[in-house]
Formats: sequence, C-alpha cells, structure tokens
Amino acid sequence: MSSMTTEQRVAIPRDARNARIAVAVLFFTNGAIFANLLPRYPEIKRDLGLSNAEYGLAIASFPLGALIAGLAAATLIRRFRSSRVAVAGTLFVAVGVLIAGVSPTWIALAGALFFAGAMDAVTDVAQNSHGLRVQRLYGRSILNSFHAVWSIGAVAGGLMGGLAVALDVPRGIHLSVTGALCVAAVLIAYRFLLAGPEPVERTVVSPGPDVHGGAPKTRRTGPYLTLAALVLIAVGGTLVEDAGSTWAAVYLSGQLDASVSIAALGFVAMVGAQFIGRLLGDGLVDRFGQRAVARAGGVIVFLGMGAALAFPSVAGTIIGFGLAGFGVATLVPAAMHGADELRGLRPGTGLTVISWLMRVGFLVSPPVVGLIADTLSLRIGLLVVPFAGLLVILLAGVLSSERAKGRRS
Repeated sequence: MSSMTTEQRVAIPRDARNARIAVAVLFFTNGAIFANLLPRYPEIKRDLGLSNAEYGLAIASFPLGALIAGLAAATLIRRFRSSRVAVAGTLFVAVGVLIAGVSPTWIALAGALFFAGAMDAVTDVAQNSHGLRVQRLYGRSILNSFHAVWSIGAVAGGLMGGLAVALDVPRGIHLSVTGALCVAAVLIAYRFLLAGPEPVERTVVSPGPDVHGGAPKTRRTGPYLTLAALVLIAVGGTLVEDAGSTWAAVYLSGQLDASVSIAALGFVAMVGAQFIGRLLGDGLVDRFGQRAVARAGGVIVFLGMGAALAFPSVAGTIIGFGLAGFGVATLVPAAMHGADELRGLRPGTGLTVISWLMRVGFLVSPPVVGLIADTLSLRIGLLVVPFAGLLVILLAGVLSSERAKGRRS
C-alpha cells in the first residue's frame, strides 16, 4: 500500500498539484463571499424598513438570477475557459454582494442579489468544471474535497460576518474588505490553474482501463436519459440538504417539542456529517467506485431518516438528519462528474444542466414540503428524505463502478 501511494504521488505532475490548491481557493472564496452577507440581512431589512413579504421577495432574487443565468455557463466556459470564467465570476459575485450590502432601496437590493445569484451560478459551474479537469490529471477522485473546502469557506464567511456585526463594522467597509481579500486570493490562484482551452472531447470509460471513476457508457439509453438519471441523483442530494436547512429545526421544535437550542442541532448534525462525508468521500470512491458509494449512501439515508420518522424522538431525529447528511455527501460531485464525462454532449453542457436543475430543486422543495405539511403533517412532508435515498439506490447504476488503480492514465 505504501509503495502504491508513493507511485501515485510521483505520477502526479507539479502543475496538477498546484492547480488542485488553486481550485480549492476558488471553492473556498465562493463559499465565503456570500456567507459574509448573511449575518447582515437582519439589519439590511431593518434599515430599509422592509416588510416580511418585501424582504422575502428580495432574497428570492438570488436564486432567480441563478436560474436565469445558469444555462449560459457552458457557452461561457467553452469560449473563455473555465479558469477565466471562475475568476471573473468571483469578482462579479463580490461586487454584487457589496452593492446588496449598501443598497439604499428595495429595488437596488433585489437587483444586486439577482446579479450576484447569476454570477454565482456561472462561477459554480466553472469551478467544478476546472476541478474535474484537475481530477483527470490525478487519475483518482478529488472533487469531494473541493466541496468540503466550500463548506469551510461558507462557515468562515459566516463567522467573519458575525464578527463584523458584533464589532459594529459598517457594511460597506466589511464587504469591501472581505470581497477584496477573496478577489485577491483568486487572482493569485489564477496563475496556477491549468493552462490551455477546455478539452473538446471527454474520455468515456469502458470496463477496465479507466481510473477516473467517470460515467459508464450510455449504451442504448443515449446521453439524455443518462443525464436525466444523474440529475435526479443530484436533486436527491439537494432535497436532503434543503430538508435539513429549512425544516429540521421547525420539526424538532414544533412536533417534537425540543428547545430552540436543541432544535438547531438537527441542521448542525446534517451539515457536520456531510462535511465529514466529503472529507472521506474521495478515498471511498477510489476504493469502492462511485456507484457503490452512492448506493451505500442511499441506504444510509433511507434507513437512517426512515427510522427517525417511523419512531420519532428528539435524539433519533438529530441522528437521522446526521446520517442523511453523511449519506448524500458524495452525490452532487458524483453526478457532476458523470455528467461532465457523457459522450454526445458538448463540453460543459452536462455539468451546466446538472447545476441548473439542482437550483430548481432548491427553489421547488421548500413549498412542496410546506404544502404537504399544511395538508397532512411535517412528519409526512419529511418523507421526501428517505424517498430521496430510495431514488439514489435505484438510479445509482448510471454512475461508474471503476476504482482508482493507484496510477495516472
């Protein structure tokens, strides 16, 4: 095992190792920039004198911008390269967040958030596209680690924003400084990203020689049916994430009578377990393949959250959300990788479609669960979580079963 690890490290070129660090910087800053704004929302609402409805509409401008602009990402990447699009997008996101923080009117706030959301969607696709380029050079899974770094960036950004609020730092100064730091970081990272245009053709795996864990051949189904299955796998992951962030505290404090502080642990357990799953995910994918890891994750989600809902208790529900977060940790990176490797699609198209429809899932999921909760109960509404696990179990066959062989192709 040690000799294989040494061989693997020697085989990875220096530019690939540098590019991996640079892509991690892209993911970290992408998580941090917008998270800096979130703790400032209450005072923005207060300073602009917004009603709850006006505030909600303004916040909804961010995902709306992402949905409208997201499908343009593939075209931009093919024309300007993923590295340039990711760096430029980071700059524009920082500008949009700054304008949102200092907006004097509701329309300015909504417009700035719309712009920031649009640029964030493009940046998200570009940084994942470049991360997948680096992963091909490594010959093993590393994409999950990038998503783990994004989580670290989001936590860091939230803490920075909270500290700025506690120190009463004006929003303009706070968001200018943090935005400038993030932009400076990605500009430095740019010189270490992979050079050259985006690859025109993808290496489609066949049984045996591939070490990337890419998508399997589409056989008779064609790329579009395979892409649809990959989209459903990714949306299954987003359904679980949204259930934890939107409904965990509400369910624990409402139907299970947990205190506010205890109810918050449902979301914390999910995010924390998901982060751990992403840290471990690349090693698991290399050893067992994406298909086996995804199916095991679906089983964990189905049994963990299914048992929590079947036998409701505060502790069991918190554990259930934690197991669900761990189970879906690798799903989005796996679906993105599979879509990016599909034969018959232009470079960036599969990745763009996955990212765009995931955002549709985030937009549609809360009202659907809320409608079920109002009609029946929130406990019934949360059955979407074990259902998502079952969906992944059934569709995981479109993912690769290849394992890393300890060498580059």
